[in-house]
Amino acid sequence: MSAKTSSVVSHHNAEHGSFRSYFTGYILSVVFTVTAYLLVVHHALSPRNIVILIVGLAMIQFIVQLIFFLHLGKESKPRWKLFVLIFMIGVISILVFGSLWIMNNLNYRQQYTPEQVNTYLNNQGGGF
Repeated sequence: MSAKTSSVVSHHNAEHGSFRSYFTGYILSVVFTVTAYLLVVHHALSPRNIVILIVGLAMIQFIVQLIFFLHLGKESKPRWKLFVLIFMIGVISILVFGSLWIMNNLNYRQQYTPEQVNTYLNNQGGGF
């Protein structure tokens, strides 16, 4: 095996995990998923605490998947995977929080009857 071939093989193995790391990541992901499922099915805590715990378990599972499946800490420079991850988190955050903001605003606006809305618009000078 030439020096160039061995360099390529060692670089390839450095960025990919072993069977043991994949298996460990899989078991941890299954444990967190089953834990969240059992908490919801058995109503183990109050609804507010269940939501908090599920979000916490999701964050932990996210970190486990980054480490064991995406090998985020093992990449070579420049850290393109990290940049892509940060961009992805930003886009998902905008989508999730924007959707929650819109739904909250719609819920607030649906509390009024059409007559109340017309009265408000007429008082503001924007009525039909």
